[in-house]
Amino acid sequence: MSVLQKIDRYLRASAMPPTTFGRLAVRDPRLVRDLRGGREPGPRMVRRIEAFLADQRVSR
Repeated sequence: MSVLQKIDRYLRASAMPPTTFGRLAVRDPRLVRDLRGGREPGPRMVRRIEAFLADQRVSR
């Protein structure tokens, strides 16, 4: 599963706006829009996104 698919799944489950996700995960409110537009995240950004998603799962 791609990082964008993981983000989209999280956004549906949490009802969080994409801009809020980007801001909280990597301090980039345009993250999700850019990923949907074809932006390829680097390995460091992928790790930051996955760490944020893992932290959110633990918090639930």
